Amino acid sequence: MNKPFFRHLRASIRDTLLLFREFALPLLLFTLAIIGGGLWYFQLAAQAGEPLNSVVEAIYAVLTMVFFQSAREFPRAWYLQIFFFAMPVVGIGFLAQGLADFGILLFNRRNRSKEWEMAVACTFSNHIVLVGLGHLGYRVTRHLHDLNQDVVVIELNPEEELVEAARGMGTPVIDGDAARDAALDAAGIARARAIVLCSQNDSLNMQIAVKARSLNPKIQVIMRIFDDDFASALQKQFGFTALSATGMAAPVFAATAAGLDITQPISVEGQALSLARLNIAPKSKLIAHTVKALEKYYRVSVVLVRHDGVSEFHPSGNTELAAQDVIAILGGQAEINRLAQDNR
Repeated sequence: MNKPFFRHLRASIRDTLLLFREFALPLLLFTLAIIGGGLWYFQLAAQAGEPLNSVVEAIYAVLTMVFFQSAREFPRAWYLQIFFFAMPVVGIGFLAQGLADFGILLFNRRNRSKEWEMAVACTFSNHIVLVGLGHLGYRVTRHLHDLNQDVVVIELNPEEELVEAARGMGTPVIDGDAARDAALDAAGIARARAIVLCSQNDSLNMQIAVKARSLNPKIQVIMRIFDDDFASALQKQFGFTALSATGMAAPVFAATAAGLDITQPISVEGQALSLARLNIAPKSKLIAHTVKALEKYYRVSVVLVRHDGVSEFHPSGNTELAAQDVIAILGGQAEINRLAQDNR
């Protein structure tokens, strides 16, 4: 079974548990009716000369009345007889309404798309949050999907066509305002490793970036900024990766969010190859692998390893990789994508 299956299963379980909260009030009222009715029946039965052995027996008797399976004989006192007719109406009334509402919500998730998308997003971890599903945002989402990156999108005014296309790639799209904590929380900002801001509003991008950092101080911020000087200032002052209008191509955004610095492919003997640079992540699967093993498994060529600030071109095959190392590799897009996926 693959990751999307388990993610869908976890989302279904979480969504169902949330629906049980909707059923909590009818269930609580039903419980109170049974317990309250049992206590009252116990007192009235004692007054009528038809006592029960305990309060627990009285509560059980009232519970069986609700389902027309009374454990006691029909009482002689008229006010006890009322219980035999009233309790099924009261008890089943509470349960039926609650079960009906629960069933409608459970089997009609399409009309609860926002809640369902939030349930799916809750299953993501170490993912990328993308804000703004315009044409740039969609292209970035598509490139990230090609890089096998997990993405959750936030869009305040989603276009149905773009939303359906994104969801078709398995990407949850949350309809909300990313400037508010609720939307960022729903996208799992606290568990995300990066946020990509594709809005055309520079001040809004800045506002969301600061808010994202306050909710997750370690998150990498990649933002769209139209002013070159402002982009440079943001990088120096806040550590944000600000891409100006001159570097606004979707593949650049996607590669940056994925932790890659990759060139456009060139054709070498009929094969499209790119040069990519990436930092070895603290929990990367590449740690402790040798250059020789890396090249053999991923079918790439390692042309540089930088360790503790010292660069080694054409490194020895026995060189082991460590966290925070920088490597430069030459390979095909699919091979680089697979390596970047294992570097997360």
